[in-house]
Amino acid sequence: MFIPQGPTLPELAVQALSSTMRGYDLLAPKFDLTPYRTPDRVLDAVARAVRPLGPFDRGLDVCCGTGAGVEVLRGLCRRRVTGVDFSAGMLAVARTAAGDADGGPAVDWVRADARALPFGPVFDLALSLGAFGHFLPAERPGLFAQVHASLRPGGSFVFPVGAPPAVGSRAYWSMLGFDAAMRVRNALWRPRFVMYYRTFPLTGVTGDLVRAGFGVRLLPLEDLGRRADGSPRARLVVATRG
Repeated sequence: MFIPQGPTLPELAVQALSSTMRGYDLLAPKFDLTPYRTPDRVLDAVARAVRPLGPFDRGLDVCCGTGAGVEVLRGLCRRRVTGVDFSAGMLAVARTAAGDADGGPAVDWVRADARALPFGPVFDLALSLGAFGHFLPAERPGLFAQVHASLRPGGSFVFPVGAPPAVGSRAYWSMLGFDAAMRVRNALWRPRFVMYYRTFPLTGVTGDLVRAGFGVRLLPLEDLGRRADGSPRARLVVATRG
């Protein structure tokens, strides 16, 4: 899963025993060399599904990390794109990478916690990629309320959600084992590192979005294919502020 240029096992161990923020500060220089970065095929599928929903002037990447989502937004938004993350290390890598890009909308980088976004209702589009495992279920309503408050009326909050793995499959047991190990780690060690794979069920998520004031619809990400039963491997959640 990791290439030789990526983080070493000792580096991953130190990161795993750090807080969530400190862990990502440490991982940031090599983050894009790990499997944790959202794959390009997912980024492309999301961009293709979102583009017909526009046009968009201003975009927000919630928990932007090293900026993969910001690059998606730069291809979708006409005026300005903002990446927000609580990790100074991840933002530093994102800022450096974006410095080589020419043309397109202006880009801002803001260090802030997504649970306390420092924006008014100025964005037409918000997206988030691969970050929701860092929020406990009880934090979702507050997170969604913050995004809702940052969108203009009619603005959309979009993010991909993969279909759950089949019960008993290798992926199912891998996710179950990872979450179990993380719960043990957080019960025995401080500071906590919050990262879980099985705390974001689609039904609960859509309910929390509706209660936050969004209208919700699901679009299949056809570029990512379908499962044997014909259902999409992934869907795009489109939550629109009324």
